[in-house]
Amino acid sequence: MANELEEPYSEFVDSIYREENEPVKEFNTTAVCIPSKHYMVDLSGRMKEIKKLIDAGKYFAINRARQYGKTTTLAALQQYLVPEYEVISLSFEGIGEAGFETEQSFVKAFCRKLKREYRNGLNIPESVRDQLEDFLSRKEEKAELDELFDALLDWCDESEKKIVLMIDEVDSASNNQVFLDFLGQLRDSYISRDTKGISTFQSVILAGVTDIKHLKAKIRPEDKHKENSPWNIASDFDVDMSLSREGIQGMLEEYEEDYHTGMDTGLISGLIHEYTDGYPFLVSRICQLIDQEVSKKMDMKEAWTRNGIDEAVKMILSENNTLFQSQTKVLNNCPELKASIRSILMEGTKMAYNAQQDDVVQLQMYGLIRNDRGNVRVANRIFETMLYNLFLSEEELKRNVFSREGDFAKNRFVSGGKLNMRLILEKFIETYIQVFGPLKDRFKEKDGREQFLLYLKPIINGTGNYYIEAQTRDQTRTDVIVDYLGQQYIFELKIWRGERYNAEEEKQILEYLDYWNLDTGYMLSFNFNKKKETGVKRVQIGEKVLFEGTV
Repeated sequence: MANELEEPYSEFVDSIYREENEPVKEFNTTAVCIPSKHYMVDLSGRMKEIKKLIDAGKYFAINRARQYGKTTTLAALQQYLVPEYEVISLSFEGIGEAGFETEQSFVKAFCRKLKREYRNGLNIPESVRDQLEDFLSRKEEKAELDELFDALLDWCDESEKKIVLMIDEVDSASNNQVFLDFLGQLRDSYISRDTKGISTFQSVILAGVTDIKHLKAKIRPEDKHKENSPWNIASDFDVDMSLSREGIQGMLEEYEEDYHTGMDTGLISGLIHEYTDGYPFLVSRICQLIDQEVSKKMDMKEAWTRNGIDEAVKMILSENNTLFQSQTKVLNNCPELKASIRSILMEGTKMAYNAQQDDVVQLQMYGLIRNDRGNVRVANRIFETMLYNLFLSEEELKRNVFSREGDFAKNRFVSGGKLNMRLILEKFIETYIQVFGPLKDRFKEKDGREQFLLYLKPIINGTGNYYIEAQTRDQTRTDVIVDYLGQQYIFELKIWRGERYNAEEEKQILEYLDYWNLDTGYMLSFNFNKKKETGVKRVQIGEKVLFEGTV
């Protein structure tokens, strides 16, 4: 009896302890993550790497996609640098268009930002404060950029510590000539530091989504053809800001010390990384949803398993979060980018990574793709599924026959909380033949993939999710992994290329079943052989069963 009561009593004591010692940390997906309030990945390694650039006197930009941890990194960096440097940490967020209309309006807005930081404890010499107050109070002959920079250089000269200037949210200013002139002043002082020995900022860090190294400013207003980059002094910023498996595991171990869920932190961190590839917002959002929402549907121990992660991912894919809003807005505003990423996903197009190719640069800048050993690849599994859903929904709006048929018949395919995948295969094949008849030589594998996913999506919608295994997405074969109420189903879609290739592909899917610890898999072949036998047959291979469908 004592053993039966031991675990519930322990959980009860833990709950009392947490109540008496509130506030307990939580996972955070908004604004800045603070170590004393939020479960976070340890950033000390990242801080050391960035400080090397600062110690070397580098000026650089931190360009990463939305919600990639830029603001949190700057906040942590400020605290990390304080013992050795004076840090001016500003954000251009909140400076409206009027603040960038003229030099004079920008100078006033910049001075107001500094004044606010002074009230928050920033050490500004009295002589510099007097200059800033003068700039703010002038009614006539308002201060211009060169006066502001004279004051800033005076500050650098008087300061006992070297000064680091950090500015967040520079995107809000990047389309304004005044901002380009501001960068030009920074560039001039940087060059003068190295050529004339003047005192200026030890380092300048600009953070935002847009890569400002590619902004252009005219050398002279009357010279419209010569251009010069105002930020060509910037050093490359190659610090990896994604979250590693080890970093995620460390965060989960801290959580586990508080909640004692019994999770395998190594396994769970690996699974989270597989879905997110370390995208900070997605990592935190999965953990946040498991902690706050999934734990309401199942006990805490079950929530921190593969089933709980899959449930959290399903929730993410069904929500209209700010990250997805930002990315779909980019694609809708840039049809050529949308066409490029649609081609990669829906057609299996191979695209070599080329840093000089504008589409590639922009897709990476917005966090949608990454460089995978010289090839373009969608940034992570969650983005892939989000984009598939976006493109398939556009087809659904056209009343696509496969989506309609899958929706009509969906109740037939679920029994006892499990999908009848053999029946789904059979009915898809029937629908395909009714709509298209015999396969034609003009058929492309991507057509079959898209039609099958359109058929499948309404069947699992709201209860399950799916993703495409990126390593197999090419012109001949695609693996689709479906998760439905904690049960995984493995599909291989392919063009029939003969018995020898089919045997190899059977071996591949069997290996995949072993990886997922499954006994049953499904294959769908698009076969041009006129003597083929359409339908679904059951194939026993050792202890595994394959249901092989043929169109």
